[in-house]
Amino acid sequence: MRKLIEFDTETLSALKLLASDRMSSLQELADEAFSDLLKKHGRPTNLKDALKQSLRQNPANDHQPNRTKRR
Repeated sequence: MRKLIEFDTETLSALKLLASDRMSSLQELADEAFSDLLKKHGRPTNLKDALKQSLRQNPANDHQPNRTKRR
């Protein structure tokens, strides 16, 4: 899927220079930036993470140690 994002001239120049210095593309920089943003806000970045997160939301799935009966 494609989305159009607009940058001011200075930001675009800085991003192109960074991409060149890292020997990567603007797309790779954008992928890394959006992945970091999602992680910062606790959002899953792929299906595997989404499934793990959905399991953790249900308290019945929390691991609880076995309780021993006292006599």
